[in-house]
Amino acid sequence: MAATDIQTIDCLKDYLYRAMQLEHATIPAYLSAMYSIHPQTNSDAYHILRVVVVEEMLHLTIAANLMNAVGGKPDLTRADFVPEFPTYLPDGEKDFQVSLQCFSPSALDTFLKIERPGLAPDANTRRIPRRSRGTAKLAACPEDEELEFYSIGDFYQEIERGFEHLYRVHGAALFSGDPKRQITSEYYYSGGGELRPVVCMESARAAIGLITGQGEGDGGGIYDAERELAHFYRFEQLKLGKYYEPGDVPHDPKGPPCQVDWTAVYPTYTNPRLEKFDASSELYEYARDFNRDYAEFLALVTEAFNGKPQLLLDAVPKMFRLRNGAMQLMRNPLPASKASADSAAAGQPDGPANAAPTFEVAEFAR
Repeated sequence: MAATDIQTIDCLKDYLYRAMQLEHATIPAYLSAMYSIHPQTNSDAYHILRVVVVEEMLHLTIAANLMNAVGGKPDLTRADFVPEFPTYLPDGEKDFQVSLQCFSPSALDTFLKIERPGLAPDANTRRIPRRSRGTAKLAACPEDEELEFYSIGDFYQEIERGFEHLYRVHGAALFSGDPKRQITSEYYYSGGGELRPVVCMESARAAIGLITGQGEGDGGGIYDAERELAHFYRFEQLKLGKYYEPGDVPHDPKGPPCQVDWTAVYPTYTNPRLEKFDASSELYEYARDFNRDYAEFLALVTEAFNGKPQLLLDAVPKMFRLRNGAMQLMRNPLPASKASADSAAAGQPDGPANAAPTFEVAEFAR
């Protein structure tokens, strides 16, 4: 196993907190695109987005299991947990930012970057952890260390190296967490991959492998270990206009058409902020209500990750019920004075931009 910058258990916990932030940071972006699709249209795109969101929640749960396994405390209610969009991913990928935007070619291109496979081990351009500018530091890790990885898979490889190193140092004592805090498939069913407790090195490796396999494929292929299509290739179907079939190779699907109607979408404001809403308007109240509901969702998940796993059975349906609040916003244009100039600068479609959830939860943080 290659050398790692993760030399202490506290540093590993910092990485795992960043992993939880990373998995969550994709969810508002995917939900924003999914909610913006007109009802009863774009069934291919809607289904793909929904499957990916469910599995991102699974990955967030796995990251929490890893955190609990080493005696950490998962907390999705911290003021810094939800990013301000647009945002760089918490693993330090610097060549793109993630935005809250409607389903569009631009959004799809971002999704493909989020889920991109890591580079080949011998590639000259492969990135490794380096000190760089613009990324938040990890408090318990080496002085001035900041993150810069090429892909989510590369980031998790570093976490696995950290586990391996610390297991050599501490042995079974590394896994000091309460096993009762582990979430299993009894409390979360995603349809792909069995959610098992993390209680030893073998189960930690398996948990990390499940995350990376579902995101970018297993062993350079288009499927994960359960023979389910990885996220990158699910999204690529929308870009290439065809479904993958068994036997297909990466970037060359030969299945039936995967149809997209880019016009059947609410043209929502990109990266909306509450300050863009008239504070005396119903839209402002709808936006604050959505943010409060989303903060309550994160608080419920936090409780589930800290000894009340049964609450996760309520949390995931609650996340999808947020669509009702999103629709109250997305069906309505923002006043031209609020949206037009900024909307044009952000590359919005012609015409007025519609309102959208802002995912600003700091005021509701516990």
